[in-house]
Amino acid sequence: MQWQIRCSRANYGFMQADWWRLRSLQMTGPAEHGTLATSSGNAQGVVVKEEIPIRPFWYSDAWIFPKLITVITTMDKDGRVNAAPYSHIMQYDVMAKTPQMMMGFRQDSHTFKNIKATGEFVINCPSSEYLEDLMETARFYPEGVNELEHTRFTTIPSRYVKPPSIEQAPQIMECTVDRIVELDKSSGIVYADIKAIIMDEGLEKMSRAERIPAMNLPIGLGDQDRFEYFYARPSDIVSFGLKETPRGIQAESIDPTMQWDKDSMEGLMQIPPMVREMVMTQVETYAKGKGAEEVTMTHMSELMAEFGMDEALMARFGGPKKD
Repeated sequence: MQWQIRCSRANYGFMQADWWRLRSLQMTGPAEHGTLATSSGNAQGVVVKEEIPIRPFWYSDAWIFPKLITVITTMDKDGRVNAAPYSHIMQYDVMAKTPQMMMGFRQDSHTFKNIKATGEFVINCPSSEYLEDLMETARFYPEGVNELEHTRFTTIPSRYVKPPSIEQAPQIMECTVDRIVELDKSSGIVYADIKAIIMDEGLEKMSRAERIPAMNLPIGLGDQDRFEYFYARPSDIVSFGLKETPRGIQAESIDPTMQWDKDSMEGLMQIPPMVREMVMTQVETYAKGKGAEEVTMTHMSELMAEFGMDEALMARFGGPKKD
């Protein structure tokens, strides 16, 4: 399998001809006769492990850490727009009732300062066609400069926050700050409430196999010396079906500790086997807390509502649903 990687050298001539150089990484699997082909192996194919120093920026220059690359837009207290690329970002609370993201920033960055001052921002995910523009937002412009004005990006109004969204981003997340943790001599960590997820029309209805190439989001692969940045495009997608686990097979035959009425038991049996025992325990604990001697469908529905799980979501995963 061959990955085509674009490498950027952040020089001061925007979109100069020598900005990008094409490289390829050769990834090899097991060789013939069971010999493993690796860059660190010796002539006999034996892999030699070594411990490496853990230095600042280990996550980027040493550890290969594929990550989604985003452009975060903010505004300062005077209403001036700022944009910068970030990949230290992940989901924090995944339940629909309290969805949150977690992000890390340099504490002296314009983005972090703006977020602290205003409490809101937008996470934009541009497609790979705009890698040059994404890298332009990484340049260290003076405070108050709108980096987007030096790119092909255009903005559209956000729905719930003041910072604008990027039109060329097929998926967008509008966020407000829940809390901020400033690590000593390190990053500023922002925990943010998700106010809205915006996608190009039609993407949400696609299957994942269709949506991934349609969005064409770049994957960050780290950098060399904080100067040359590596990316991959999703051009070689592989999917695997999940096989049933032994625990899941065992869960097909459950042993409840309470009486369940007919509707609730039918609903429970629609839960995927690998999590059925866990759901049974949670529902019984909930019903006991209500003083019930028998589990009913009402208990299941109320518990799902507490977790922000509606019938549409449960139907997606094959869970209980009403006729």
